[in-house]
Parts: sequence; structure tokens; C-alpha cells
Amino acid sequence: MFVRRNVTSLMPALLSVVLLTAGCAGQDGAKSDPEKPSSSATPHGYVAGATEAAEQQSRLLLSDPGTGGTRVLDLITGEVHDTARKAGVTQLTTDGRFGYLHGTEGTHVLDTGAWTVDHGDHVHYYSAKIQEVGGLPGGTGTSVRGDAGVTVVTATDGQAGVHLRADLEKGTLGTPDRLPGTYAGPVVPYADHLVALTRDGDAPAKAVVLDRSGKRVATPESACEDPKGDAVTRRGVVLGCADGALLVHEDDGTFTAEKIPYGEDVPRTERAAEFRHRPGSATLTAPAGKDAVWVLDVTERAWTRVETGPVVAANTAGEGSPLVVLENDGALHGYDMSTGKETTVTDRLLKDVPEAATGEAAAPVIEVDRSRAYLNDPAGRRVYEIDYNDDLRVARTFDLDIRPALMVETGR
Repeated sequence: MFVRRNVTSLMPALLSVVLLTAGCAGQDGAKSDPEKPSSSATPHGYVAGATEAAEQQSRLLLSDPGTGGTRVLDLITGEVHDTARKAGVTQLTTDGRFGYLHGTEGTHVLDTGAWTVDHGDHVHYYSAKIQEVGGLPGGTGTSVRGDAGVTVVTATDGQAGVHLRADLEKGTLGTPDRLPGTYAGPVVPYADHLVALTRDGDAPAKAVVLDRSGKRVATPESACEDPKGDAVTRRGVVLGCADGALLVHEDDGTFTAEKIPYGEDVPRTERAAEFRHRPGSATLTAPAGKDAVWVLDVTERAWTRVETGPVVAANTAGEGSPLVVLENDGALHGYDMSTGKETTVTDRLLKDVPEAATGEAAAPVIEVDRSRAYLNDPAGRRVYEIDYNDDLRVARTFDLDIRPALMVETGR
């Protein structure tokens, strides 16, 4: 059953879009907010055939590894769009617009037709038709990271190639520019540059900053043992390390690296290895073993370990919002991130809760945007929309004709 989102006072919002668009004229060369991951060279984001909207055009890309069924759920209208079947998908990632369906024979790229361009003092929201883009070599384990200018594909052997975002927007992959050398993790676009980790033999990895052609322009003093996990925040690029996180930040063209240590020895199985957060937020979450969640406040340079029940998925919208955790009882639990106290718990939403992220038994995820969270229920063939600011109330339920075992949100 689909329930339309209530929209009120649309005319003032539309007027705001007109004014913001007018305010953009001639600002492409203006200096951006240094805390924003976007930069002065960020284009407005418009492409032929796109429509600018007054609100974020959020969509969910959903995949059923068992059947190959792939759907795009428009969260504004509630419509479900069919796309071509993608067999053998084992992993699903996104850069905010394009979905990357990683499988045994490669990575398929799908343009979900929804994106946001952030200029620091204002944003633009766009929507366009959903379209197939093509296939990239390298499947499961291949890392894809992108921004408004480029998309970087890093293979499991550490080699990386840079695709122009403009090519993907036109529905083609184009020919990538190969970066020199190999890298110890995903190459991440940030502040008109690329942030990467390199390793010399058995020594800890070190951060390097490259220009978009692959030329090294900075080597901030850094060391990152056993790197795992990365995220782009308003404060810079966060890279997970054995002893905490490494933050690479740009300020007026100068790049620095700063370690955010755990402050204690953390066993390998309890380290933060995969970050989740609301895009634009500087608060990251990651499982801390089986029964706890790490919360990293990048602004305060501080880790907090929140003791929970058995963790299946976790996420948060950031400061002032609860930590939302799906536990193995099938219910969502809300925690105060500052005190670690549980503040609310829902009825059981998922009857069957897979805990292993393998094949058809991929663990559910929690996607978070500025007002809602989304939880996929593969066994129930549905997605729940959660109002995390209202005691984790179920705001809408979307019934589907596939098992949505894999899910990402785009339009952000």
C-alpha cells in the first residue's frame, strides 16, 4: 500500500527554488564553505532533461539477489519503477545518484535519476529519467567513489581509474584515466582532488592527495595500520585504521591529516570497519563487535561506544538525533548517543532477521536522510519509512514484488 507524502505550502518552496537559482548566477567561481565536501568548481548539476524541484528527490534502489529483480522506489510519489534484471548481484553501493550493482561478473551502473548539488549556502534538487549506463570491470570488492566531477573505480588489486561524471550523466561510461601505482583502499574524490592510501611493503599505509590526473600534490604526515572503511563528511575524509580513524581535511588549498584515536586497544573484531551516516553529517556509526555500536563525532574528534543488544544494522542523522539500531529481535531501538541510554523501542518489524551479509542472506540496512530513515525487510517484501524524530514511528510502509535484500538511497 502506498501513502503519498503530505505537501503543504508548495508555492513558497517553489519561490525559494527560483530565488536560489537566481542567486547562483555568476557564483561558480565563489569560495565555498570550507567545511563542505563540495568545492568552488562544483557545477550547478543540471543536465539536459532534468527537472529542478523544491525538495530533495529521494529514491531507493532495491535489489533481489535471488531473482535479479531490481526496482527504484520514488519516495516522493510512492511509485515503483522496474529496471532490467541484474543476476548475481552481491553488493549494492551508491554515490548519491548512481547505483553500483556489484556481482560476480562485474559492476553494473544505473542512473537512478535523482541527485542534489550542494553549494554551501544553498542546494539544488534534480530529478530525471532512470537509465542504464553500462558495466564496469570488477565486481564484488570493487570500490566506486564519486562526486560532482569524477567517479573513481578502485579494483581489488589496488589499481584505479577515473571516469568523468559528465559521461555517466549522458548514459555512457567513457574511457577512464588510469591512476599511476596501486592503492591500499578506495580512492576518494574530495575538494577537487583525490585522497588515497599508499603502502610501502609491510609499513602502515599513508595518506596521499592527488590531483584529478593522478599527480601527487600533498603527502600529509600520517600512518594508518590495517585500513578499513571510509566516509566523506563536512569535516573531511575519514579513513578507518586499527587505532581509530584518520581525518584528511582541506582548508584553503592546504591538506592536513589528523588521527582520531580510540583511546584504548580495540580488538580487531570490534574495530570500526564500515561507516554509515547521513550524507552531509559529521557523525558516523559502525558496528563495534556484535553487541555495541561506535559513534564517531568528527567535529569533536571523539569516539563513543554505545552498548546495545545484538546489532544487525545502525545509523544516525547526526547531532540531536537518536542512534537507530536494528537488533536481532527484529525491532528498532533508539539510543541517546551522549549517554548511551536506550530511549525507545518499536514493535517487532522484521520477522526474519538475517545476520550474515552473504548472497541472498544480506543483512538489512538503515538508510537515513534529513527527515526519515528507511529499513528494508527482505522476507516481508517491504520497506519501512521511519520518523526517527517521533519515537521511531512507522510513517509509511511500501509493499514490493521482490525481496529487497540490498538497498541504497539516492537523491542526496
